[in-house]
Amino acid sequence: MGGLSPDPREVVSGLLGDERLLRACAERDMGALFRMLNARGVSTRRIAAAVNITQGRVYDYMNGKSRVEKLALFEQIADAFHVPGHLLGLARRPWEPVPTTVEHQRVGHPPPDSDDLVAMDHFRTADRQTGGSRLYGAVVRHLSEQVAPRLVGLGSGPQVFTAAAALTEMAGWMAHDSGHNDCAARHFARALTLARASGDMSLAAHVAASNSHLARETGDAATAVGWARTGLELAAQGPRIPALTARLHTMQARALAVAAQRTPAVRALEAARGDLEASADADHPWLSPFDAAAMASEAALILRDLGQYDQALTHAEQAVTLREAGRARSLALSRITLVDIHVRRGDLDAAVHVGHDLLSTSPTLGSVRVLQQLDDLRLLLEPHRGYPPVREYLTRFDDAHRARMLLLADVIPPHREGTTR
Repeated sequence: MGGLSPDPREVVSGLLGDERLLRACAERDMGALFRMLNARGVSTRRIAAAVNITQGRVYDYMNGKSRVEKLALFEQIADAFHVPGHLLGLARRPWEPVPTTVEHQRVGHPPPDSDDLVAMDHFRTADRQTGGSRLYGAVVRHLSEQVAPRLVGLGSGPQVFTAAAALTEMAGWMAHDSGHNDCAARHFARALTLARASGDMSLAAHVAASNSHLARETGDAATAVGWARTGLELAAQGPRIPALTARLHTMQARALAVAAQRTPAVRALEAARGDLEASADADHPWLSPFDAAAMASEAALILRDLGQYDQALTHAEQAVTLREAGRARSLALSRITLVDIHVRRGDLDAAVHVGHDLLSTSPTLGSVRVLQQLDDLRLLLEPHRGYPPVREYLTRFDDAHRARMLLLADVIPPHREGTTR
């Protein structure tokens, strides 16, 4: 069969519009690529010879016993079979033609990612006000109907993978906000693969920060620290974006604080503050903003977990002050943190005062995260029911909660951690 084996470059060329090939490359699953070549008549001996490995290793990759991990081997595979570099998260290969404006932008149409940027800005603005539960389906539809078809097109370039990565990461956050953490984890994993495929290491680092957040939220502080460190390594490969590294240092600090690692947590928090004050080499339109309000909110939680309640209070009050009226969810979460810290400091009157402000949160805010934190807050207040202002507040709280659940019945089912879509 060896003499009749077709040219693998021609086989790959004919598969560049095949979603299975694109998926295998995006996931860096070279075993799947080899299986596709073999199914189309390319012998395992020819595959092995082309990439300078043994047939035994080819079989191991095809059977899932091992995976290609080394960058040099990915480059050999790309060059041997003429797989475009960006599909494997590599630089443009020497044999690839230099793109022209005509190749990457049709006359009379905007660049491929401009519509996606506009859509993402709209989704992001609406999400801040209404919560992820109401928008998750719309984002997933945009990905499947508007973005996915371009991923498998012959003219797809790195910018399409960048858009797909950013919007997939957004879908992950909306799934998380809806209480579906398993689903969020799958979106984040896919987003990281797409970001790597695009060659955008800053976006990959941004997704790593999201993975760190999710790991901490699901009780795995060690993994959260690991993701933050991975993100910092990825960020170092791209342009200097201080807001990005500040977010990553903050995620690291939060996970370390949860693990009661006081000194390294404080050190990471100081690094985050220093980065946020630095000037950037470049802006990145796809990254979610990490600003002074976000920094104050995260610092309050870090210091709370470290038991430094007076310092935490200062940052929590600053976070509430800095939140915009159009950021309903962030404002609600910041107020929850502030009430929490007041209770831990023993200032029940201040806790009740902020708690009444919290009840003004839009009853249609579709965020399971907010509902879960409200539930936790109620548990924190319950032992103080003997104090009349707290007892009166809990009565109002329970009435507001029942009304909220009725209004959200169409978008939020009874929530359980780990439920998936």
